[in-house]
Amino acid sequence: MDANKQPEMHNTESDSAMQHPLVERARRFASDAHGRLEQVRRYTNEDYIVHPQAVAERVAEYLPEPEVLAAAWLHDVVEDTDVDLEEIRQLFGDEVALLVDQLTSGPHSPELERAERKLIDRLQLEQADIRAKTIKLADIIDNTYTIAERDPEFAALYLPEKYAMLQVLKQGNPELFAEARQIIEEGLQQLEQLSQKPPYEDG
Repeated sequence: MDANKQPEMHNTESDSAMQHPLVERARRFASDAHGRLEQVRRYTNEDYIVHPQAVAERVAEYLPEPEVLAAAWLHDVVEDTDVDLEEIRQLFGDEVALLVDQLTSGPHSPELERAERKLIDRLQLEQADIRAKTIKLADIIDNTYTIAERDPEFAALYLPEKYAMLQVLKQGNPELFAEARQIIEEGLQQLEQLSQKPPYEDG
């Protein structure tokens, strides 16, 4: 499968899982939480919910469990909106809340440097449930597959961070792990090629 393409087809099991009542409730909840803050995707300006949707659809191909897919839809809600973990627990249960908690970065002390925050995030993911690791791999894939071409300057910081994160996600789905690693390695190679281009000369 081409690492730069989103999945185009879903099998019957994954389609059925995506339509499960718990998953559908999570979809609506995440759409409202991100939507009422008018959050959009960087670079494309699409409604933010396209990202959780892509993550959930990718996870459904390999792990079509309702609690996992609900957590995939909700994985950024606590981190990026005004929803707290207790609300997730009350509405979706302990298992979904556990996965969302393991996927939520921070809150971190404002005194910490970026590298320190990322180390804390990696240590948290290292201890996470393997299902949370699979969701995180799908998250990395959707966040990285075009970043080198869209924002090389930020990608030079972001891609090495994600490559380091992969080291604690090896217990996640092996197909998604391989895809994430391929995308990151190709992105880093692209950045290397860009850095070696001679400066433009007129005439």
